[in-house]
Amino acid sequence: MDQLIVGNATPSNSFARLRRRVGAEPRLRVLLSAYACEPHRGSEPGVGWRWAVNLAAAGHEIHVITRQNNRHVIETALGDRAVPRLYFHYYDLPPWARGWKRGGRGVHLYYFLWQWGAFRMARKLCRRHRFDLAHHISFGVFRQPSFMAFLGLPFIFGPVGGGECAPQHLRRSFPFAGKAIDLLRDLANAWAKWDPLMHAVFRRASIILCKTHETLAAIPRRYQAKCRVQLEIGTTTGHSSNVSGRSHERGNDKNAGLRVLFVGRLVYLKGLHLALPAFAQLLHQDTQARFTIVGSGPERARLQQLSEQLGIAQAIDWIPWLSQSKVFEIYPQYDVLLFPSLHDSSGNAVLEALSFGVPVVCLNLGGPGFLVNEQCGIPVPADDEPSAIAGLTEALRRLAANRSLRQSMAQAAAVRADEFSWHRQIEAMNQIYAVATRRTEPAERALP
Repeated sequence: MDQLIVGNATPSNSFARLRRRVGAEPRLRVLLSAYACEPHRGSEPGVGWRWAVNLAAAGHEIHVITRQNNRHVIETALGDRAVPRLYFHYYDLPPWARGWKRGGRGVHLYYFLWQWGAFRMARKLCRRHRFDLAHHISFGVFRQPSFMAFLGLPFIFGPVGGGECAPQHLRRSFPFAGKAIDLLRDLANAWAKWDPLMHAVFRRASIILCKTHETLAAIPRRYQAKCRVQLEIGTTTGHSSNVSGRSHERGNDKNAGLRVLFVGRLVYLKGLHLALPAFAQLLHQDTQARFTIVGSGPERARLQQLSEQLGIAQAIDWIPWLSQSKVFEIYPQYDVLLFPSLHDSSGNAVLEALSFGVPVVCLNLGGPGFLVNEQCGIPVPADDEPSAIAGLTEALRRLAANRSLRQSMAQAAAVRADEFSWHRQIEAMNQIYAVATRRTEPAERALP
């Protein structure tokens, strides 16, 4: 069994502030299951890393079980800045099994078997350490079990998502593969209500954290009293410190068109097939508008062909995948993030954009619909495809025609992002840990 013990080091200022805020709570020894856990990454790997580091900074002793494949980047990051009370334990399947994950085809089988191996490692760790609770972070999917529930410890499951699904009336323009994938997803979500292994996990969980209300609704009703709605992502304070100056700078050129941004994988569920027609309609009003699409994926060629059919190819900039740090550099250059995702559990790009004072136009679905309110952006109803496109178009036109609206939304975006800052997320988790370790019953209903 490989183990990395991180020595004591002086925490950063943000960590120190966090510890002062939660320092009154007793420290806990937590076993954290984070299959995906990598520094300097977005999505699930970044989520696993952020929770581990911030929980340790809050004064808890955190033992993380993650993949051996993540070891090099973790050790490199911690060599630059060690974090006290943070311990990593690494496990992976044999090398011959790792090829199953190529192309994403066998990742779910690999993950299931990895969970079993990680559970066996966890039992050994439990004999060496007196853990106060076990916490499953990644993968954060409500229909995939975590064997950490069977350790006999108070158990936190999540935040988990996956209960979100694209409305049927918005699937008509999906590619055939997209329709098939979403159908399989629907069936998997339906089976989760009957799956005896998932019922065992739900029953043993002290608290189930759901990323969205849609996922909460997908949990069998008998377990919903122990559910909470909490996003698994957070934002680092400081991005929004110059929002007013950047908003003013973006608005200086009165002849400049609306600068629209999309960040994400180029896959059908991100809704770019709705965004492109909406942007085409915007160009009738704002002929200088530009749309920058940052990301890579299997739908790129199809989307580029659609932009040519719409006659807007000359107004679109296609930028391949960028590192998170590079994406952070470009957010301040744009007026709005257009993110019409159909079933994102969280919407990392949405929270990132808000933290840089960039208003967001999205569909009123999933995590983005939860994050974006009418002060910091425009959530568009997703009744059907024509009305969704019309709603996105109208939202873009409003922002293009009203500079003061953009500026007020930029200010509100920064305020909204701060509601999901990491120090607030950790404070909320600290309270959840306190409930779980007192072994008291959770509240009767989910948090709003």
